[in-house]
Amino acid sequence: MSAADRLGDRGRRALSRLVRASAFERALISLAALALAMLVGIVVVLAAGRMTTCTTAATTYFGVGFCYDPFQVYDRLFLGALGDPINPLFRPLEGQFAPPFRRGWNPLNGQMAVTLAETTVLVFTGLSVALAFRAGIFNIGTQGQLVVGALATALATLYAAPLVTGVAGTLVLVPFGLLVGALAGGLYGAIPGALKAYADANEVITTIMLNFVATGVALYLVAGPFQDPESQANETAALPDYARFPSVLYEPRDDFSILALAVGVVLVVGTYYLLERTSFGYDIRTSGKQPAAAEYGGVNAARTVVSSMTLSGALGGLGGAVYVLMILGNFETGVPSYGFDGITVSILAGNNPLGVGLAAFLFGVLKSGSIVVDVGTDVPPELVGVLRGLIILFVAMPEFFRFAGRRVLPDAPEARGRVATDGGVANGDEDAARSNGGGPDE
Repeated sequence: MSAADRLGDRGRRALSRLVRASAFERALISLAALALAMLVGIVVVLAAGRMTTCTTAATTYFGVGFCYDPFQVYDRLFLGALGDPINPLFRPLEGQFAPPFRRGWNPLNGQMAVTLAETTVLVFTGLSVALAFRAGIFNIGTQGQLVVGALATALATLYAAPLVTGVAGTLVLVPFGLLVGALAGGLYGAIPGALKAYADANEVITTIMLNFVATGVALYLVAGPFQDPESQANETAALPDYARFPSVLYEPRDDFSILALAVGVVLVVGTYYLLERTSFGYDIRTSGKQPAAAEYGGVNAARTVVSSMTLSGALGGLGGAVYVLMILGNFETGVPSYGFDGITVSILAGNNPLGVGLAAFLFGVLKSGSIVVDVGTDVPPELVGVLRGLIILFVAMPEFFRFAGRRVLPDAPEARGRVATDGGVANGDEDAARSNGGGPDE
């Protein structure tokens, strides 16, 4: 065997081992990837600090001055996003065992609210992408579904707000806005689903193009018939306070509500239950892993595709509704790229709904911490973006290789039990076919 063959064989064995990694092993791999990304980031920050001209060095290593201190950057990026919880006098490695948490620190601080607000919206978009991925559909259109859901929520809630006020208005209008966002996003997601199911259109292309359609239509509507007459910006009128998520525990100026996060947590658990414990979820998973085996087992492939994309769009639309009802208070153009960030969140989570919550929180910390770094240090925002990209890339790559390995390795779970062209089972593995919904005798 040549050196190239031996190297290829080792690569296949390593990829196969990665595909079969347990949840605990995958968590350890993600932590190791995060540590490696931070080490690479330290080198990048130091190199950038040497190439930058500054009057006073921020730190000195081995007698050499650097304009940027990488440890300060990471401190601001991670701990700053949480409101600086660690006591600076807590230095166990130096023999100082002061209380670990800073006196006066409160988890209900404003910066934590920013982190949790970002996390909340990303939970919805991450679930949207993950559900579609589990069905074998690449929904790149969550951003458009979020925009449609956000716009529909703002307009419908503005129309209904005069009909009910006060506490009763909150109890009625907030669920109403969420329902409208889910319906609008779901209907918009059903369009590429139907095109894929009945016209064999590539969902990547259709969802990307529909993102532009959603953005363009929203711009036309809020710059014209639905523009706030008292504003020069492209935005709708502001919702009354009683039509928004009420502030619980946090200050109203923080634009975050625990109730919205609670809705996201409920949907995380509900989506996991749907996919893992229901017959419809079984149809989705089977269609995503082995479409031929699913159809052989009696699954209506076209209906499953449309249903999956509708649910995926509804989750994206809910993210838009939360963005309007919790953060913005109206609809305006220039919606942040929560939908595209949801793709990264889903990949980080391995398309597991339970992992979406943790991945969304990590992404929320990075987005919130980036603001702290920009404000509290002299590090340019471009360098902060590089550090964020390194962390996301390193943490996501193991899951990307797992996803690729499950499709290309001959001994991967998805490769076993494939339906043969004669209605039998490839490789004679009848048990695998029955596990996918049917068998040659049915």
